[in-house]
Amino acid sequence: MATHTVIELIDDLDGSKATETVRFALDGHKYEIDLGDRNADELRGELTRFVEAARKTSTVKAPGVRRLSSAVDTKAVRAWAVGQGINVNPRGRVRGDVVQRYLASLS
Repeated sequence: MATHTVIELIDDLDGSKATETVRFALDGHKYEIDLGDRNADELRGELTRFVEAARKTSTVKAPGVRRLSSAVDTKAVRAWAVGQGINVNPRGRVRGDVVQRYLASLS
């Protein structure tokens, strides 16, 4: 039996259709938010003067943080997550906690 899974991004601010996931960091915390074009443009517009005045820093890997194996099948992880009712993005990296839960489910 064939199945067809559809993952739709919803704008986290207004509930409309989202077109992208925007990632940013502030005060040592990383954030991501799903936004439609209008809200993504607004966020970037609000941050522009701060970004232009700021200086870039190098990315430093935090102690104790490890990358997940590239051998993990992200399609399988996404399918498992959807089946578990976990919201995952249809593209890009799968959150580490979701991958860990998937791997734990295999044991």
